[in-house]
Formats: sequence, C-alpha cells, structure tokens
Amino acid sequence: MLTTEVFRSVLGHFPSGVVAITGRDVNGEPAGMAVSSFTSVSLDPPLVAFLPDKTSSTFPAIARRGTFCVNVLAAGQEDICRALAVSGGDKFADLSWHPGPHGDPVLDGAVAWIGCAIEAVHDAGDHRIVVGRVSDLAADPAAGPLLFFRSRYHRLAAA
Repeated sequence: MLTTEVFRSVLGHFPSGVVAITGRDVNGEPAGMAVSSFTSVSLDPPLVAFLPDKTSSTFPAIARRGTFCVNVLAAGQEDICRALAVSGGDKFADLSWHPGPHGDPVLDGAVAWIGCAIEAVHDAGDHRIVVGRVSDLAADPAAGPLLFFRSRYHRLAAA
C-alpha cells in the first residue's frame, strides 16, 4: 500500500547532494534553507531548480527579493545543513559567508555556488518548483560534496 512513509522510504534510496539556498529578506538580513531537491534544468538559457515545501517560511522571505544563491555543501558541512534546516532563530549566527553578486550569502567552504534570479515558480503538490536563471557561479574542484542517502549524510569514497 502506498503511504507517505513508504513513499519517503523508497525515494530515500535515491542519493542526492545537499544544497543551502540562501538569500536576503526585505530588511537585507540573510535567510537560508537546506534542500536536497535541486537540479540543473537547462543550458540555454542557464536554469536550475529547487523544490521548497509550501509550508516553508524561509522561501517567501527569499522570493520577495527575487534572487537566491545555491550553495553546494561540502563533505563535513553537516553542521551548516542542520543550522539551515531549523525554523526560526538566527541561522547565520555561526556561519562564515560573504556576499555574492546579488548580495546573497555565499557560504565559505562550499563545493560550488550558483547565483540566480527567480525565473518562475510552479505549484507541485505540497511543494513549489522554483526555477532560477543563473547569472554567476564558481566551484572548488578540489572539494567533495555532502551526500544524503537513506536519511543519513555520506561522503564520496576517495578514488
């Protein structure tokens, strides 16, 4: 029988990277959320997408400014993921970051960052599909990603 628990458990067998979506609220304060549902969408034009829950209080704060930064978290950045996964409080109190091209937080030590402007937002069940047009990006080719698989964090094994 298809239940929410069975659905979540089976889809948890698909490994994903972990990203931090960061932005600024209308007062210019940093805002952020941890997301494992992120994907590349198009090369021409350069588009990416992430899927925040409709109950998220962080996404509306970021959406009002119309820009965001995708930070691909590195192995060992589980603490950043946990800090951004909580609701309320100063999520950036213990995080090291600098402003990206749109002023959105670029987290120090991330594998990559992708600066975007919101292109479209679509309803999708209990989530939204947020499509971002990429305006700038960079990566650290020496860094390894943080992975999520079966409700746990993992790292890539050395080659």
